Amino acid sequence: MQNNLEIIDLPEDSIRQYIDAKSAFTALEQAKLRSAEFRGGMVWKTVKGKEYLVRTTTRGDQTGLGAKSAETEAIYNKFTAGKARAAELSSGLKQAAVKHQRLNRALRVGRTPNIIIDILVGLSDAGMSDKFTIIGTNALYAYETAAGVRLNEAHLATRDVDLLWDNRKKLSLFTQENTLAGGMLGFLQSIDSTFTLRDDQLYTAVNKDGYEVDILRRMGQGSDAEPGRFSTLVDDFWVVKARNADWLLSAPKFSEVIVGVNGKMARMNTVDPRAFALFKLWMADQPDRDPGKRIRDASQARIVVDLINSHLPQYSFEDIKVFPSAVADKIAVDDTGNRRIVKPLK
Repeated sequence: MQNNLEIIDLPEDSIRQYIDAKSAFTALEQAKLRSAEFRGGMVWKTVKGKEYLVRTTTRGDQTGLGAKSAETEAIYNKFTAGKARAAELSSGLKQAAVKHQRLNRALRVGRTPNIIIDILVGLSDAGMSDKFTIIGTNALYAYETAAGVRLNEAHLATRDVDLLWDNRKKLSLFTQENTLAGGMLGFLQSIDSTFTLRDDQLYTAVNKDGYEVDILRRMGQGSDAEPGRFSTLVDDFWVVKARNADWLLSAPKFSEVIVGVNGKMARMNTVDPRAFALFKLWMADQPDRDPGKRIRDASQARIVVDLINSHLPQYSFEDIKVFPSAVADKIAVDDTGNRRIVKPLK
């Protein structure tokens, strides 16, 4: 274990509370998936004097399941009983989540900015979590949570969040139940009504507190290489193309339940910490990048490598195959078995 100014272990009571809270959170995640299986309903309809079982959806669609019989009655009874059980379980777990939120706040279990938690919860509720990856500085909240530590605050200071959109996965939610009727900007405004697009950066929304959200995507080829809006709405985000974002999309994924300052929890889907470190080292070598940001990139890469050495040794850099050797060779295992940044930055 490590205790210094860069990586500080959490108190045992905070770790115990997080373990309990995470258990309840993941149980609620599973309960929500179970409840989704019972979305809509089943009703009996009389047609020409005969009863038929009909499955309905939240959009008003109907599917006939057959005339009333012992078999359709069994289907109906199983559905209604299952829906009731799922609703009861979800209700109880939601109450547990509220209790754990209070305890998380009291014990200062989390420090992720609340706006990030709200965005992640919103993405989850909209069924869009698998289409976005948190990249950049905010990924550090997931890594420190997984390790049960606090990283030096200097490494986490930021006023923006970068959402890497995997535009290889086509969004169909614009036509489903109006989930994103207002596009991505409308989605953010449902979380904080003060979000608006910057005139000079149409891929960035900013709220009244100066917190920014950027939408990024891979470079693409052919027609996919052209810039475009996130949706067909004329006032929605334009998506900025990020160099070598394919490395991040192809790298192993990392998911962790994180805790906000207010104790609320959310699941963050981000990049593998090894991919984070390697990508940051590559960024620190780019001569066209702001010098101050290059210094920050290198510093964040080093702290993540140190974190892997001290608390996450199960992550082997040899398993990361998506980076070219010129980048991958920047980190190697030394004689003590620790990973080290072995190639100096330019």
